[in-house]
Amino acid sequence: MTAPQTGSWHWLTSADLQRLIDALAAGGHRVIGPQVADGAILLRDLASVADLPTGWLDDQDAGLYRLRRDAAAGTFDHVVGPQTLKKFLFPARETVASFLRVDGSWRQEPAPAPDPPLAVLGVRGCDLAALAIQDRVFLGSGHVDAAYQARREALFLVAVNCRRAAATCFCHSMECGPAAGAGFDLALTEVGNRFACEVGTDRGAAVLAAAAIDAPLAPPEIEAARGVPRDLAERMHRRQPAAGEPRPRSLEPHGLRELLLANPDHPRWDDVAARCLSCTNCTLVCPTCFCASVQEVADLSGDHVSRDRHWASCFTLDHSRMHGHPVRSTTASRYRQWATHKFAWWFDQFGTSGCTGCGRCITWCPVGIDVTEELAAIRATDGRAEPATAEPPR
Repeated sequence: MTAPQTGSWHWLTSADLQRLIDALAAGGHRVIGPQVADGAILLRDLASVADLPTGWLDDQDAGLYRLRRDAAAGTFDHVVGPQTLKKFLFPARETVASFLRVDGSWRQEPAPAPDPPLAVLGVRGCDLAALAIQDRVFLGSGHVDAAYQARREALFLVAVNCRRAAATCFCHSMECGPAAGAGFDLALTEVGNRFACEVGTDRGAAVLAAAAIDAPLAPPEIEAARGVPRDLAERMHRRQPAAGEPRPRSLEPHGLRELLLANPDHPRWDDVAARCLSCTNCTLVCPTCFCASVQEVADLSGDHVSRDRHWASCFTLDHSRMHGHPVRSTTASRYRQWATHKFAWWFDQFGTSGCTGCGRCITWCPVGIDVTEELAAIRATDGRAEPATAEPPR
């Protein structure tokens, strides 16, 4: 058997995929993958390929998510669910330090044992792009988050190239998909009842070797596999989906930073505020939002105190509280803050947009607010002309 090399392609059957999962587990990884649970496709501990969502599709639109059976659907023909890699690398609640009072004196307790290394199966291009953005936040912005760094360095990623898009997908507009970009160890493309597997790193090659997988693709087969997400991207750009599929969203990213900074008083902010519930769903499901708060939590005896970091959201009133009063007291100002940070100030901080076009904020908004529609409406009027009579593009 020839050892797989970085950049090589190999065929995997379902049995091979099971051996891959087993090899990752044998190497000490906690393996996570998409599964049907609680009415959605969620990332759960994965031991068997039988638990993957083969034969399931997700219908998504503004404020709408539902699963349906489809006998023709493959293993990864669903799109993205409400969970992202953020859940595992930057947990929703995490104890960053704990202290114990002994004989009247406080001492810091030792840090807990590190989490086992994580292997995630089924990561999409939009989430790989989001991971690169989170890396800039937690590793490249002047302060390294040690807990994030430890989890990130141990992370093994098995990406999936999309061959189907939901109505809320606009990754093509943000150049973040549907093909998996840089950062994966292995990448799967579903072709018929097999998977074309591209080796992205030496670690990926080592796991394939441990799983005894060695069925190289011929050059025409590699080109055909690469064409799967490429064909989807072309359909998304033309907004001409395959028969029976929804038309995906689109967004014109050019000039968004300047557009938003020039329109802080655009009437559209008040329009969206009249519908927004400030529920924070959009920030919870967003794969790049990173706001957090820290609080000290004591037990009933008062002898043990933990310092906990938990997710926060710019949609809450207290998020901007200074000197006893919130700086952004209206829903309009909070929505404007979120959108302007995501599509404008993020460039100033991290050199990139804060959006990867995954569409989760559209799907999981309970009132169906569509960020692509809102930004298109501001662009259509630019704060200086009469509102357009035509419906903004979707």
